[in-house]
Amino acid sequence: MSFETPRTPIYKDFFLLQLAALIFLVDQFSKFLVRDQLLFRQSFPVSGFVRFTHTHNTGSAFGIFQDQNTPLILVSIIGVGILAMIYRSQRTPTALLRLSIGLQIGGALGNLLDRVRLGHVTDFMDVGPWPVFNVADASIVTGLVILAWIFLVLEPNASKDIDSIGTTGGYDWCPVCDGEMRTVVGGWRCFTCGVKEQTLDQTV
Repeated sequence: MSFETPRTPIYKDFFLLQLAALIFLVDQFSKFLVRDQLLFRQSFPVSGFVRFTHTHNTGSAFGIFQDQNTPLILVSIIGVGILAMIYRSQRTPTALLRLSIGLQIGGALGNLLDRVRLGHVTDFMDVGPWPVFNVADASIVTGLVILAWIFLVLEPNASKDIDSIGTTGGYDWCPVCDGEMRTVVGGWRCFTCGVKEQTLDQTV
């Protein structure tokens, strides 16, 4: 008889929640300082490759989709829901996935609060010719890059490793705790309880 290990709801993942809260607080505090210390369109220093420039953005990250504040509010809410579904789809979310989702949720909530409260997002990071952005934007993009790496690079490689095992007897789930088994040198290891299973070649 197989007993499936209950999946941890996202609201009980304290690492992810603390990371999202940290990103949210850093984003909001940095925007508050910019609004308090710099006039609109004012830059500090006045010139240079890296500056702090107080601007307003009614579009998405890095200035795209301008004057779409209300639709972007809905997109932000839907996006957070999709991230929660991605988390829920994983029997045992990896640390990298939790990092990615935490960064994106924290950033999304930071910009969402700006849109609801101010009707625009405060941007201030002015780097060379790049569009002015903020902490939330940087966090969202970083999280998306990590997520793409997980699903486009790591998971396909893991599938190839499992396929190459052939008839040696691969494991999908741990026979002890039903956690996710990952391919390691000489067999498989459970990333939940740590139990290791060896290939048939080594156990004979």
